[in-house]
Amino acid sequence: MTAPLTPPPPPHEHSAHDEWQPPSAGHVAAAPKDAGQGGQERSGGWYEQDGPGMKTEVREAVVAAVVVALGGLVLGALWWWLAPRVPLVGEVSGDNWVVYLKDTEGEQAVGVDGTFTLLALAFGAVSALVAFLVRRRGGVPLVVALAVGGLLGSLLAWRLGVWLGPAQDVIAHAKDVGKGVTFDAPLKLGAKGALLAWPVSALVLHLGLTALFGPRDPEPYGPAPYGADPYGSAGS
Repeated sequence: MTAPLTPPPPPHEHSAHDEWQPPSAGHVAAAPKDAGQGGQERSGGWYEQDGPGMKTEVREAVVAAVVVALGGLVLGALWWWLAPRVPLVGEVSGDNWVVYLKDTEGEQAVGVDGTFTLLALAFGAVSALVAFLVRRRGGVPLVVALAVGGLLGSLLAWRLGVWLGPAQDVIAHAKDVGKGVTFDAPLKLGAKGALLAWPVSALVLHLGLTALFGPRDPEPYGPAPYGADPYGSAGS
């Protein structure tokens, strides 16, 4: 009596789970490597677009502040040359000399302050434009340099104009020219607020140029492919 023949086992059916094969070691190692390279490339790209380091920016800002401040020499010379003259007259009253304005209703003193203010505004605009053209990225150090350099330049221009102008001792000057002879008053800045015209003008114009024509910050992620869900699928 023979043993019953058992039918052969049916062929193995591969399920969806069986079809999946774990990636080889080479693929596993390659993925982080590629991702790291991409991160380095993106990081390198961002670094190049971010511009120089902070030390370089501070160094450039110091140079810019010095150059802007030295422009005060030109401003002071122009102020002394273009500012209207205030006429004075000396008279003898007893044993003392008295100096008074020849034209009591004249507006020359106001014109002196106005000339300085207009020149300072122009110098502020020029310094801001040059700084923007040289370094379009702007930055906090450069903005501070424009403000500090403009203020120092205004102070330097003020003192230089006073030094180049007529003598400060009006009594001695009146004695030198003689009684009743008209002479120019010392160059004087009555409105000290004009010293802020240069830095304020430079800051406003530079910030405006940077906002309108400066480079834009790069997006951290590239544009999504056409038809892709920018927020990702909820089921994945």
